Amino acid sequence: MSKQLSPGKKLKDAISENSPLRVVGTINAYCAMMAERLGHQAIYLSGAGVANASFGLPDLGITSVNDVTEDIRRITDASSLPLLVDADTGWGGAFNIARTVREFERAGAAGLHIEDQVAQKRCGHRPNKEIVTAAEMVDRVKAAVDARRDEDFLIMARTDALAQKGLNAAIDRAQACIEAGADAIFAEAVTDLKHYQAFSTALDVPILANITEFGKTPLYDTNQLAEVGVDIVLYPLTAFRAMNFAAAKVYQHLLEHNDQSDLVDQMQTREELYDFLNYHDFEKKLDALFSQSKQK
Repeated sequence: MSKQLSPGKKLKDAISENSPLRVVGTINAYCAMMAERLGHQAIYLSGAGVANASFGLPDLGITSVNDVTEDIRRITDASSLPLLVDADTGWGGAFNIARTVREFERAGAAGLHIEDQVAQKRCGHRPNKEIVTAAEMVDRVKAAVDARRDEDFLIMARTDALAQKGLNAAIDRAQACIEAGADAIFAEAVTDLKHYQAFSTALDVPILANITEFGKTPLYDTNQLAEVGVDIVLYPLTAFRAMNFAAAKVYQHLLEHNDQSDLVDQMQTREELYDFLNYHDFEKKLDALFSQSKQK
């Protein structure tokens, strides 16, 4: 009997087998199910997404490790895809970071990224970010690496240093994180393809490009990113933003019109929903159970 791959091994295999790997944000369990059915190989849970969608809060480090872990459980219970998770700054010092890694791993995550902003963090594409020293970031990575139980659980180091200290300093910081055990690097708020090329040339681990809308990074396509050595392309909140836009239009329409008939062709049908949920399989199970009960 073959040994089942761990979530971390699934993620690492997906990275090595794709050039680059597309990782899509899934804000909840149902989105994860759709992404899997449609053919994606890896999914992502954004810290901003948890704050925005689950709590109605801005992405300012307000939510806790327990808040994020609950959403991890829901997603990994619904999908077999490897899930990369945003761990923000780790929610504290070395022991807090260790707890974060263990909680995420127990909940079924495949890996996480931890960043070098101060605890009172901001969205990586906002101004006035502050970062910790390189030594403190290295300590964060060491704490995360030391805490994992599965050596394939992916520890990714995110650096926000590019905007504050420039390209060379950001690469030096990334290299220090790799020496501390980081498996991959997430360079945030990159504004030029040449910067990705520089990270890729200097570092011997997978590089992630965060292609988030309305931020500092242009919406480069996967071919452009592959040419400069990017291994992972992240779309953290793309579907969530589209969902929000659609929902706002629906709510406004219902205030202004007498019914929703003009919107029906923009909706997922009941049958499509049931198909993604495997609804009919559940019904058949119920029918079989009730049938057995009646025979007794």
